Amino acid sequence: MTSLRSGLRDALVHLRRGDLRAAVDELGLPARAEALRERGQQLVRRTWMKYAMRGVAQADAYDRLDLAYKVADPWHMDSAIERFRFAETNRMIEARIGGRFDRVLEVGCGEGHQSEHLRRLCDRLTGIDVSPTAIERARKRVPGVDFASGDLYAQPWIDELGRFDLVTACEVVYYMADLPRFLTAIDRLGRQCLVTYFAPAARKVEADVMKMPGAQKTTFRYEDTEWVAAWWSGAARR
Repeated sequence: MTSLRSGLRDALVHLRRGDLRAAVDELGLPARAEALRERGQQLVRRTWMKYAMRGVAQADAYDRLDLAYKVADPWHMDSAIERFRFAETNRMIEARIGGRFDRVLEVGCGEGHQSEHLRRLCDRLTGIDVSPTAIERARKRVPGVDFASGDLYAQPWIDELGRFDLVTACEVVYYMADLPRFLTAIDRLGRQCLVTYFAPAARKVEADVMKMPGAQKTTFRYEDTEWVAAWWSGAARR
């Protein structure tokens, strides 16, 4: 309270001198306005996502997932924690699976935030997401990537054995109504497969993931948030 009173007093002095800019700076109004704007955006995002994501978990609710993208960056991918996750996923792929690939498929690419990182590992990246809105933004964010919207199972190459050197599915396994079917599909498509998920969700998804032949896993952490990464060789390599 003392600091606020002092600031108001000093701002008044500046105003009496006719120095409006100094008075505004003294009160820190631009910084306060920016902080309020950011809090407002966070509140809008949380409120909208709470509505959009009703009934989405393990439900193949594609229309609801697209609805989430009515706000830009609904998952807050442009944040320090997510940028860490992207970089750490790349590092883990290079250390545990391989350093360079010809063709990579990214399932659940969203607006292309992680695509920017995965494209560094390959010559050709294909990104797929059930949200047409997200795919439109991804194409603008990462030109040169082959982005497509729609159901994975509806793609013309769904039955091609070993079409991709690596298939990734990061933070999407929670939304699959039939997770074993999904894992079997990417196992067929990829010579190598990788999935990541929040550690607290392991009780729902990990049993199915670790049933994949030769599956291995590790964890990585950002402050109090932990993820699991699991990988295995696909059917084309077994």
